[in-house]
Amino acid sequence: MSSAAEQEAVAEERPAASAVVNRAPRRTPGVPVWPGASMPLGARFRVGPDGVAGTNFALWAGGAEAVELCLFDEQGRETRARLTELTHEIWHGFVPGVMPGQRYGYRVHGRWDPWTGARWNPAKLLLDPYARAVDGAKGNDYSRLPPEVYGHVRDWPQQHVADTVRDERDSAPYVPKGVVVHDDDDWADDRRPKTPWADSVIYELHVRGFTMRHPGIPEELRGTYAGLAHPAAIEHLVNLGVTAVELLPVHQFAHEDHLLRRGLRNYWGYNSIGYFAPHAGYASAGTTGEQVGEFKRMVRALHAAGIEVILDVVYNHTAEAGELGPMLSLKGIDNRGYYRLQSDARRYADYTGCGNTLHVVQPHVLRLITDSLRYWVTEMGVDGFRFDLAAALARSMHDVDMLSPFLAVIAQDPVLRRVKLIAEPWDVGSGGYQVGAFPPLWTEWNDRYRNAVRDFWRHALPDVREMGYRLSGSSDLYAWGGRRPYASVNFVTAHDGFTLRDLVSYERKHNEANGEGNRDGTDDNRSWNCGAEGETDDERVRALRRRQLRNLTTTLLLSTGVPMLVAGDELGRTQGGNNNAYCQDNEISWLDWTLLEDPGWKALYDLTARLIALRHRHPVLRRRAFFSGRAHSVDGLRDLAWFTARGTEMTERDWYAPAATLGMYLSGRDIPGRDERGTPITDDSFLALLHAGDRPADFVLPGPPWADRYEVVVDTSREDQTTAPAVTHRAGTGVTVPARSVLLLRVTS
Repeated sequence: MSSAAEQEAVAEERPAASAVVNRAPRRTPGVPVWPGASMPLGARFRVGPDGVAGTNFALWAGGAEAVELCLFDEQGRETRARLTELTHEIWHGFVPGVMPGQRYGYRVHGRWDPWTGARWNPAKLLLDPYARAVDGAKGNDYSRLPPEVYGHVRDWPQQHVADTVRDERDSAPYVPKGVVVHDDDDWADDRRPKTPWADSVIYELHVRGFTMRHPGIPEELRGTYAGLAHPAAIEHLVNLGVTAVELLPVHQFAHEDHLLRRGLRNYWGYNSIGYFAPHAGYASAGTTGEQVGEFKRMVRALHAAGIEVILDVVYNHTAEAGELGPMLSLKGIDNRGYYRLQSDARRYADYTGCGNTLHVVQPHVLRLITDSLRYWVTEMGVDGFRFDLAAALARSMHDVDMLSPFLAVIAQDPVLRRVKLIAEPWDVGSGGYQVGAFPPLWTEWNDRYRNAVRDFWRHALPDVREMGYRLSGSSDLYAWGGRRPYASVNFVTAHDGFTLRDLVSYERKHNEANGEGNRDGTDDNRSWNCGAEGETDDERVRALRRRQLRNLTTTLLLSTGVPMLVAGDELGRTQGGNNNAYCQDNEISWLDWTLLEDPGWKALYDLTARLIALRHRHPVLRRRAFFSGRAHSVDGLRDLAWFTARGTEMTERDWYAPAATLGMYLSGRDIPGRDERGTPITDDSFLALLHAGDRPADFVLPGPPWADRYEVVVDTSREDQTTAPAVTHRAGTGVTVPARSVLLLRVTS
């Protein structure tokens, strides 16, 4: 049915514009408002040349008819003042006497006509999109979202038109408020690590989950930015050897009603509502601006330890969901201006699976995103970003376009083009899968790496060619346009999906705790439970699982590209088979640090730290250019060579056949580039033997020109991983590779 026909069909069920519910009382403006300035956007405290201190407020609200600034005292009493100045669709005014710590919001007036996408409702208090701190709502017990926070009458009898009925109950007691923040920190005492991409090892972690159960962190700091800045937390990161933490979303986010009603909360944070504000729930010092300083101190502490800070950011959608979602900010400021709408403007275009999609081709939306990104770099000290569902940001009108305004603006921005940019290169819309397609400057999560490595170690790869590409930097995906091997962010696990331990312990998801009948989460896990589903007392199964974890970790850290580990995988963390723990803010998701007391899991940690240290020492394992596979000298030695178990180089036929055993030779003699002093880079050469078969395999070690002797430096069949095996073998002889294991051998002559 067309929009016009549907509108006509339900006309009798729609109330007149005057049919409202419990109209909110009006208040008399009680503060003076001077004209102020239209830029910068947001609330900026300043002292004018005449010595008068106050705050300038500026809000883009393109189609609005009027904007009221709402100020709240400590008791929640509201004072309203009209912003009468309008410059280029920005409503602005300077309010003398408004100091840092002031809580505020907006009420925006305009037409209510959801059929055309207009959803203005001044009864709803709206969060400033540029608020630098957010204070939670008083009166919200987090058991549900009150009906007052919706712009429409949620319980209207005719549910199919409920979103067209305006609800004029006051939402102010139930929604978060912005906070005026003043901070003149210039970061002069901070030293960014500036780790080159090729040298990076990324560690994805959740601020709350990483610190909640850490015995070395004071209880009052657990779950907070200050907890992550604590020496006990940083010590683990430094000893492990990672160079960057990738923080799951720390922008202010909201909890979904369907979770609250089930007694759950949004844990991951992919439900942003404030793109400039550090999430107040992770602050120990307070929520009226103190969270800003606490976040900065965390960044400084990590930088001092040589660790970069990368933020996982969600600019593709907001917490306001679709037409049936709450009205918290953008929906009430200018629904048509901020969100992509369908041809039936009552409905939202949804390329994210979350109900809405930001309309990034609009200049003011693009400005919101880039202003936010620059703010986090220049004023909050972060070193890069991982963009959730980045393909949604790269859409022009409908299709994904690598010449889109968003990507073009990032490429020319003097601040943003210098930081680390990671794309999750897909969304849920048509044509949204874009792995390998993002332009230079960008790195990408490489899910083809994840799939190949998982399939190899469960012995399910149809041919070994895919594994060869993934181990050597995915040149089939990234060797174009000047891109380098580090364009591939390699990972075996991420926050969504099984943990590494669960990947070898479960063949089916077990998400019953989420309350969705185990229907949520992917069924494509490419996992193998090693013979028993879930936890078991069978020591043979347990030993095999630990070995498989060592195999997966070793493969990841020996592969060309940028490795990404997930916090806790090095400890054997389990979520009990839950592969979608987005709503589990509890022991299911939090790291269990007592695992380090178990010798089996301590061995996994020791191996992970030893492999990262090996990677840091050897440039051949973190190449800045793709392998050529060609001989660079008269003896025929190539920078990369592949071998069968017979000790012969692989043929075309070998690549297109399934194989349980693969030999990869990395030459340290032919590394492109020079060091900082202009000296050619040379390194040791290595032979990695990967064997996924369930029986030991004999492997003939390649002789000259490849090597004369080999020394074993990693053997994943060993439980004790504190030291290298230090076993040597003569080239041309056979070595027995234990079942399901990796041997890494260094060429010694």
